[in-house]
Amino acid sequence: MAGFSVSTYLLFRFLMSKLEFDPDAKQKEEARRKSAAILRRLDPPKNEDNNARHGSRKEDLVLTQYEQAIAMDVIAPEDISVSFNDIGGLQEIIEELRESVIYPLTMPSAVFGSSSLMAAPSGVLLYGPPGCGKTMLAKALAHESGATFINLHISTLTEKWYGDSNKLVNAVFSLARKLQPTIVFIDEIDAVLGTRRSSEHEASGMVKAEFMTHWDGLTSANSLGQPQRIMVLGATNRIQDIDDAILRRMPKKFPVPLPTSQQRLRILGLVLKDTKIDHENFDLSYIVKITAGMSGSDLKEACRDAAMVPVREMIRSRRSQGLRMDTADSSDIRGLRTTDFFSQAGGVQIVQDGKSYSTRVVKAPSSDGSISDVEEEMEDATET
Repeated sequence: MAGFSVSTYLLFRFLMSKLEFDPDAKQKEEARRKSAAILRRLDPPKNEDNNARHGSRKEDLVLTQYEQAIAMDVIAPEDISVSFNDIGGLQEIIEELRESVIYPLTMPSAVFGSSSLMAAPSGVLLYGPPGCGKTMLAKALAHESGATFINLHISTLTEKWYGDSNKLVNAVFSLARKLQPTIVFIDEIDAVLGTRRSSEHEASGMVKAEFMTHWDGLTSANSLGQPQRIMVLGATNRIQDIDDAILRRMPKKFPVPLPTSQQRLRILGLVLKDTKIDHENFDLSYIVKITAGMSGSDLKEACRDAAMVPVREMIRSRRSQGLRMDTADSSDIRGLRTTDFFSQAGGVQIVQDGKSYSTRVVKAPSSDGSISDVEEEMEDATET
């Protein structure tokens, strides 16, 4: 009888071990594996003698369950391929970011640690129309600074269990402290930290309150009396929808407007630098003029569509001659011409022509909050 009872108990224990009561167990295990792999990539590089540099090994950090979930959004600086050299037309903003963000965030405390006034801002906001390079600028900032980049997704903070979103917010800042210097980037920040309303769900309001509480903690020094090297970086095209309390925590605000003619010239030069050009039939200054009002993203897509025009010509020519496509060479493709920008792509003309352009002076905000005059091209009412 005793043997039967022991056998029954052991069988019960075996069955219980095989049952999975945690519905998120597989997801948690996947997060643990991925976060461990990411932290290994963040380890400091080795010296010439193949020994690790002094400092804690990031892969040896003990992460909580919620920090592991946030760690899946971590990107190592060397994995970001965008640099400031890849961005055209935003030189003033780039220089300001270098001086007010990168240097205080990464340089020795002997330089910027002598006064709390010289610390990096706890929050930076990039705002402006869609497609003007805000996200690209944020990635380049992380790459140039060498800081750990947490590309925080909205879905990461959205949990089905009540209260878990607050714990994830806490994990964002606790992980950032462990990996500092750190940049926490929130694209479309208005969707996460928008204006609080009475009709808002209680859980959403609690997440915002939790976020602001931890954010305020960034301004205090650590246990060694050193400033925290953590910055929240946001990007939005709807600055009016962001809560006022959030805007107050982002003292550095940089407008990223539609590019001017000089900025479009710089952008087009970068986009077309590796493209074969028919110089006798290509007028870059005219392309700059007719693309007034287009964003940097629009310019890149227009160049992509225009560059496909000579490729299509080559394909159709080889087909008509009965030649095989796998023997085609890049030398068979002619250079890009101005007229390629007025061809049809998907049934729509790439760039609309037939208008004359003039300039006007408009009021535009600068990074320090002042208003200055900016010359901007505009279409005339009459066609040429």
